[in-house]
Amino acid sequence: MFAVLKTGGKQYKVQAGDMLRVERIAASAGDTVQFNEVLMLGGDTPTIGAPMIEDAGVQAEVVDQIKGEKVIHFVKRRRKHSSKRTKGHRQKLTLVKITEILASGAGKSGVAAAIGTGSVSAAAVAAITGKAVDAPVKKAKKAKAEKPAATEEAPKAKKPAAKKAAKADGDDLSQISGVGPVIVGKLHAEGITTFAQIAAWTDADVEAIEEKLSFKGRVGREDWIAQAKDLTKG
Repeated sequence: MFAVLKTGGKQYKVQAGDMLRVERIAASAGDTVQFNEVLMLGGDTPTIGAPMIEDAGVQAEVVDQIKGEKVIHFVKRRRKHSSKRTKGHRQKLTLVKITEILASGAGKSGVAAAIGTGSVSAAAVAAITGKAVDAPVKKAKKAKAEKPAATEEAPKAKKPAAKKAAKADGDDLSQISGVGPVIVGKLHAEGITTFAQIAAWTDADVEAIEEKLSFKGRVGREDWIAQAKDLTKG
């Protein structure tokens, strides 16, 4: 005896003992389910439904929740956009073993009907997979709630530290005419950070600094020492 059943929008011809892959149903491995949409019963006296056979059913044992073969979907648009996109997909399936075909009495068998996961609540799907659907949502909300607090505290903690660092570095040497950010960096590298240090330079110091930093007479030409003395006086 065989039966033609319908599930997941597809029709299958089955008989007892057959292993069948169907669109995922809401059940766990080891459960017994019943397919109630039977289109035809074959055997000595074939029966054809109109469209279904009333009170007929096919019972099956759920072996495992599996996935189908991976399918690659590639789209390329040559004209105008010249774009391409690749997507992969693995269909979720349920592996079942047909145990019994009922020509009548399916309504009183007491076996749960086989229902696709697209027709049930998220809680039923979570029961199959063993994963809580609410857990990721709660984590995301918690992370969003913590972010504003972190961004508000960071600038307040950094501002006083920045002011202290500026005072510890010394004077603003860029106030001397002809001294730009690059030269300030070179002077700092040599340990020169205040106007008083420049004001105390001797001819030998100027000659050594100009030779080492390739200033080429700039110190004397722009009179850095006199400017530094004026800035020291305030």
